[in-house]
Amino acid sequence: MNKLLYPQFFSILFLSIIAATCARAEVWRLESWSTPFDYSSNRRIIDYQPTEAASRIWHLCIAYPHLKDAYWLNVNYGMVQEAKRLGVAFTLVEAGGYPNLERQRQQIEQCAGEGTDALIVGTVSFQGLRNSISRIARTMPVLATVNDIDDTGITAKSGVSWSTMGRVAGEYLARKHKAGSESVTVAWFPGPQGAGWVDFIETGFKLGLADSAVDVVVTKWGDTGKEIQRTLVQEVLESHPQVDYIVGNALMAEAAISTLRNRNLENQIKVVSTYFTPAVYRGIRRGRILAAPTDAPVMQGRISIDQAVRILEGRKLVKHAGPQIQMIDQQNWKNFDISNSLAPPSFLPTFVWP
Repeated sequence: MNKLLYPQFFSILFLSIIAATCARAEVWRLESWSTPFDYSSNRRIIDYQPTEAASRIWHLCIAYPHLKDAYWLNVNYGMVQEAKRLGVAFTLVEAGGYPNLERQRQQIEQCAGEGTDALIVGTVSFQGLRNSISRIARTMPVLATVNDIDDTGITAKSGVSWSTMGRVAGEYLARKHKAGSESVTVAWFPGPQGAGWVDFIETGFKLGLADSAVDVVVTKWGDTGKEIQRTLVQEVLESHPQVDYIVGNALMAEAAISTLRNRNLENQIKVVSTYFTPAVYRGIRRGRILAAPTDAPVMQGRISIDQAVRILEGRKLVKHAGPQIQMIDQQNWKNFDISNSLAPPSFLPTFVWP
C-alpha cells in the first residue's frame, strides 16, 4: 500500500471499528415478566441487546386497530426503523377503529396468506381474534404488539401492563389529593368499552385512586376518535360543569384543550391523559395538560420487529418485553428523552416497507 494512504486507511478502519462497536453496544433497558403474558408474575428489569440483521428478507404482516391518533403512528415509526435496520419487509393493515372487529379478522386472515412469514397484531379486542389467530398460528408465528390479547397462539409479545399505565395516572392524582384532604371530582374517559387495554387501564386507574380524596363522578366510554371524544367532553361539561379533573385517553385530552378554552374553563378544570402522543406532549409543555404516562410506543414497535426476526431466525428470544413506564408532567418534561415515545413530526404512515 502507498505509504501516503496509510493515515487515511487507518482513519477509515478506526471509524468503522468504532461504528461497529457502537452498533453492538446499543442496549435497551426493558421490563420482562417471569411468566410471559402474565403481568401478575414477577417483573424484572433487563438489558436487552437488539438482534443482528436478518439472513434474508422476511415478510411480515402487521395489523393495527387504527391510525386515527398519533399513538399508533409512533408504533409504526418504530417498526419502520427496526425493519430498516434488520433488513426485513412488511405490509401494514389497519381496522379503522376498535368497533371494527370483523374487519380486523378479515384483514389478518387475508394478510397472513401466501408470502407472509409472521403476523404481528395490535388487536381491537382481547378475545375477539382468538379463533383466527389459532388457525394462523399453525402456519406461522403470531406476535402481539401493544394491546392486551388472549395469549392463545401467541409466540411473543411487545407490551407493557395497561393496568400499570392506569394505576400510575391514578397515583399521580392520589399524591396530590391524599385521603383526608378536601375532596376533588374526576370525569373519567377510559376509551372504547370492550377493548382489552381499556378494561385493564380502568382497573389500574381505580386501584391508583385507592386511599385518596379523588371521586370519579362520571364515566364516558367511546372510540378513540377526536370528534367522538370531543362530543363526550362536551356532554360532561353540560352535566358536570364543576368537575375538577378530566382524565382519560389521549384523544380526549387533546380534544379537551380547545373545548375548555372555548368555555373559559382551562384554568378551572385540569386535564390528565392516560397515554402519550405528540399533542399530549405539546399540551404538557404549554401548560394545558397536567401529566401523562408514556409506555414508549416507538420502542414497542422496535421490539416487535426484533422479536419477529429472532423467531424466524431461530435466535434467543425474550417472549415478553416492554419499555419501563414513565410519568411525564409539567415539572419534568424538559429532562425527558422523547425519541422512544414520539415519531418525528415529518413521519407519515408507512403501510408497505420497503
